[in-house]
Amino acid sequence: MTSTVPPAVPHTTAQPPITMFGPDFPYAYDDYLAHPAGLGQIPATEHGTEVAIVGGGLSGIVTAYELMKMGLKPVVYEADQIGGRLRTVGFDGCSAAGDEGVLNCELGAMRFPPSSTALQHYIDLVGLTTQPFPNPLAESTPSTVVDLKGESHYAETLDDLPAVYRQVAEAWNACLEEGADFSDMNQAMRERDVPRIREIWAQLVEKLDNQTFYGFLCDSKAFTSFRHREIFGQVGFGTGGWDTDFPNSILEILRVVYTEADDHHRGIVGGSQQLPLRLWEREPRKIVHWAPGTSLSSLHDGAPRPAVTRLHRTAGNRITVTDASGDIRSYKAVVFTAQSWMLLSKIDCDDDLFPIDHWTAIERTHYMESSKLFVPVDRPFWLDKDEQTGRDVMSMTLTDRMTRGTYLLDNGPDQPAVICLSYTWCDDSLKWLPLSANERMEVMLKSLGEIYPKVDIRKHIIGNPVTVSWENEPYFMGAFKANLPGHYRYQRRLFTHFMQELLPEDKRGIFLAGDDISWTAGWAEGAIQTALNAVWGVMHHLGGGTDATNPGPGDVYDEIAPVELPED
Repeated sequence: MTSTVPPAVPHTTAQPPITMFGPDFPYAYDDYLAHPAGLGQIPATEHGTEVAIVGGGLSGIVTAYELMKMGLKPVVYEADQIGGRLRTVGFDGCSAAGDEGVLNCELGAMRFPPSSTALQHYIDLVGLTTQPFPNPLAESTPSTVVDLKGESHYAETLDDLPAVYRQVAEAWNACLEEGADFSDMNQAMRERDVPRIREIWAQLVEKLDNQTFYGFLCDSKAFTSFRHREIFGQVGFGTGGWDTDFPNSILEILRVVYTEADDHHRGIVGGSQQLPLRLWEREPRKIVHWAPGTSLSSLHDGAPRPAVTRLHRTAGNRITVTDASGDIRSYKAVVFTAQSWMLLSKIDCDDDLFPIDHWTAIERTHYMESSKLFVPVDRPFWLDKDEQTGRDVMSMTLTDRMTRGTYLLDNGPDQPAVICLSYTWCDDSLKWLPLSANERMEVMLKSLGEIYPKVDIRKHIIGNPVTVSWENEPYFMGAFKANLPGHYRYQRRLFTHFMQELLPEDKRGIFLAGDDISWTAGWAEGAIQTALNAVWGVMHHLGGGTDATNPGPGDVYDEIAPVELPED
């Protein structure tokens, strides 16, 4: 989520690249995926065994794809549409020539950092391409306007902004060094120095688990100025400011900045939902048991099973799944990839499905709200030049007004284009919740009109607005998880659930996956990492194992297990 504050250590090709390798579980998922030996195998006696996958988002589809390659028969249940929060939609009423297939909007994930190397494996696998995403002050962004307290500043680089913004950037860098050993951790992660990563992180988890993001700033000598904290919250190092994240655990923020998840973002050309859809249709070259040409789609006759309505345990320690059609099937193994609150409300679950400590962790899950609104426009008019100043007439915009973040998405000169009029979080998102798409658009146009009084955005709009509020989506109830202070123990229980040998036998066989089970909720990389954990868990549960040359996450778990804080 690049913005006006750069990372503490500038990106350079002279060093090893930073990846989402840790800090909580420093395992090389990218190497595991790339190894010629594959992810492992199951006994021939289990070939064709059905495994239920609840949820057809990225985590569910990756899980299903990899289990299918091993010779299992994944049965995917999806309440809405394949993709989950990788949701790409078009515009109704848009009649501009040449817009078909070009004009779309990303209601969920829309930008991905290069540090997401497991994600990149699948992007490459299905033949998708990426392009720079126009974040604030990114190289691919022509210009940025920062508008705070009614005062606007136009910038093409950070140096174009008033000195106070550079002071805030310096304060953030100093704060990270002072309170979180940033440079040491960044270097250890680049070098994949597991002992050093674990040493630094163990100390920080113990020290900071009870600390909020805002409290971390306040404790820093660099952020003694309230004005600096306020500007950082409104503009920050994230899109539209990170003041909405201030109540969350500082550990959540450190994971983002250590892994440069906030930097160098790229978008998927044609839309992110193509990734799970192409995996659904893909026929793997190397596949066990199934005939050449088999795909997830062909195993499901083209469509997944409908929503799951009940999960319960039955004789033989099987897990029985009831779906919305009334169909009842029993499985040796189930992977649950939907957002975990679904287990508390939408799905009727037996209490003995999970240990009580895991139920507690699920109940304590804290989700962030988020909303977006997009409009299609006739052309990238924002690149027109103001006759008096010579500047772009409109820019990527960060503001403390209702819109918060506005993004300009260009498809080329004179081609129809898209504006994300507003991207908001938490309380800012809840302000929009009662309003229709058109009501939202009117408020946003008013706010932007105050920033750009010479620009008539409305005259360029060529179709109906498209909006989403993820907290109001019935199968999501929030955009993504964000742990509060004191939640580390809960997160550890959920992430480590795939290691089931120490669980009672009557608590095994169902595996949790998805980005909210990962340490990096809200990032596609976390969805994939937990999917691969679940694949290993199912394989192990059914008597399979990995090749000795390519140990899986469970094989090396004892060496790199997440920090365990005392319960008493």
